Amino acid sequence: MREFAYHRATEVRDALTLVAEESGARFLGGGTNLVDLMKNEVETPTRLVDVRQLPLDGVRETDDGGLVIGATTTNSDAAAHPEVRRRYPALTQAILAGASGQLRNMATAGGNLLQRTRCSYFADVTEPCNKRVPGIGCGAIDGVHHNHAILAWSEHCVATHASDMAVPLAAFDAVVQYVTLDGTGEIPLSEFYLPVGDRPDRETALPRGALITGIALPPAAVARHSRYRKVRERASYAFATVSIAAALEVRDGLIQDVRIALGAVAPRPWRARTAEAALVHGPATAERFRAAAEAELAAAQPLQHNGYKVALARNLIEAVLTELAEGRQY
Repeated sequence: MREFAYHRATEVRDALTLVAEESGARFLGGGTNLVDLMKNEVETPTRLVDVRQLPLDGVRETDDGGLVIGATTTNSDAAAHPEVRRRYPALTQAILAGASGQLRNMATAGGNLLQRTRCSYFADVTEPCNKRVPGIGCGAIDGVHHNHAILAWSEHCVATHASDMAVPLAAFDAVVQYVTLDGTGEIPLSEFYLPVGDRPDRETALPRGALITGIALPPAAVARHSRYRKVRERASYAFATVSIAAALEVRDGLIQDVRIALGAVAPRPWRARTAEAALVHGPATAERFRAAAEAELAAAQPLQHNGYKVALARNLIEAVLTELAEGRQY
């Protein structure tokens, strides 16, 4: 690991100033992703500004019935919060599925959204990766890509986003709150992650030097009837092969509201809006769930070795929505 300066900030403006002063400066939360990348020299910051002592932790209720999760709230604390568990159970399930207990105790909500891909070509500086160094190629396209994207990838990058937590956040229309030296701002999660295009190294719409301060979850009655399901290669700590966050509200046999988001199928959490539109106001049947899933995945462009993800995602959508419609509890 290369030498770097370390500062522990106690005021938000001091943290912003320290990062603005040096082009190689980075904010440090739990460090569960950044420090690993520093060890491999994928990331080489010259200054780390520790933000864990800033007054940005905790979960608070909003006047309209939503919640705001502070950026430095640990994943463990967010998952255990009684209002998160009651109002957005899929979010708790996703966080608990996302990592080991040791990592959840360190990782922060803001850092979770900013974690980099777990693509092995990105993590290995001897391999070509446009996300790491633009213009040198993507080794995964013609290499090992069984767990890469089937939606919204480009010829420049086929990596998937690694976050479990971001999948239910996408389903529930979360908003990322941030601050810069010029003031505060907000970005809907649907606009937070940039299209991969020809510059996969540009991952988010955050202004340069911005610090995430919180994640706002708007009120959503349907979110109380939600579930997160993760398929992975081993039952212990592992990244998703395909995952789903789904919520369903059915009244008199008809779907009143439905939310579906997929993980590990695209460079960002994938909101399944085509499937949602096909389902709302119709009957809640397994046949319609499957048809909606097929409509959503019609745009999939699997690579040579990851076509199985299309069938897996389709089956997950159908299975989880059927369970929600039948009111099964786990």
